[in-house]
Amino acid sequence: MALHRLSSVVMGVPNTAQTTSYYTDFGLTPESDGWFSTRDGGRQLRVVHAPTRRLVEITVGVDTPDDLAAAAARLDRLGVPVEFDAGTLTSYEKITGVRAVLRVEPRVRQPETAPTPYNGPGRMERVGTRAPGIRRIGPVRPRKLGHAVLGTTDFEATTGFFRTGLGFKVSDLMGDVGAFMRCSTDHHNILVLSAPVAFLHHTSWQVDDVDEVGRGAMAMLEDHPERHVWGLGRHHAGSNFFWYLKDPAGNFSEYYSDLDCIVDDQLWKPEVFEGAKGLFNWGPPPPPSFIKPEDLAEMMTDSHSA
Repeated sequence: MALHRLSSVVMGVPNTAQTTSYYTDFGLTPESDGWFSTRDGGRQLRVVHAPTRRLVEITVGVDTPDDLAAAAARLDRLGVPVEFDAGTLTSYEKITGVRAVLRVEPRVRQPETAPTPYNGPGRMERVGTRAPGIRRIGPVRPRKLGHAVLGTTDFEATTGFFRTGLGFKVSDLMGDVGAFMRCSTDHHNILVLSAPVAFLHHTSWQVDDVDEVGRGAMAMLEDHPERHVWGLGRHHAGSNFFWYLKDPAGNFSEYYSDLDCIVDDQLWKPEVFEGAKGLFNWGPPPPPSFIKPEDLAEMMTDSHSA
């Protein structure tokens, strides 16, 4: 596909100092100019000030200037204005106010790593040694940004912007209230959710395996048990292991591993999940605050008074 990666997100929060400290603890590497980097993806998160927590910007990598022109034509048919500037196309999703940037950039090739050896019935991949996961002692460092989840008051319009306008592809649906969409071979890079107010629900960050999911979460909770939200579990849509934590602004952040990959679109058949089926296959049930964050009412009041 012409779109090939979720390059970065810009997150708006009222409390930038506390939030940037949290993402340093989370394992992202702070840069001198306010950006955070991952091990493989480069500069992928920036935290800026905003009256309420929100997704300010999403940047997506494309292959060629022709891909920008094609996106501009699609957005024009939707009545969405665009701006061109030196290999980038910028547009705004009118419902949420998210700035979407398409940028010509090379594809990122993550270095291949040896699979974690697991023993199983009739299968001995690890003999005479302890599991590598229990020997790891260094801090967990996310490999790349996986996806962002965006709440919108007009599900059809926001989904149409990403799908019909930008060119994202639908991987799975949660009834008529959630759309898992991809701009890469990952199962999803954006999840649009129907909500009473536009807001950023969570960002998700890839780690090596389920041991790193657990180690990362336990390190985050050691001195801050209040950060825990939901986990450990395995999602159904996307199939990945997950553990969710909460930053000081109220955004959730997810460590994940083993996400579905879609290389050949013809071999993938999107499903429609009803209720909580798409959320998890096993693990503890999601807490009510995950489905409806506790500060939604406050954000709704702030949006109406703005």
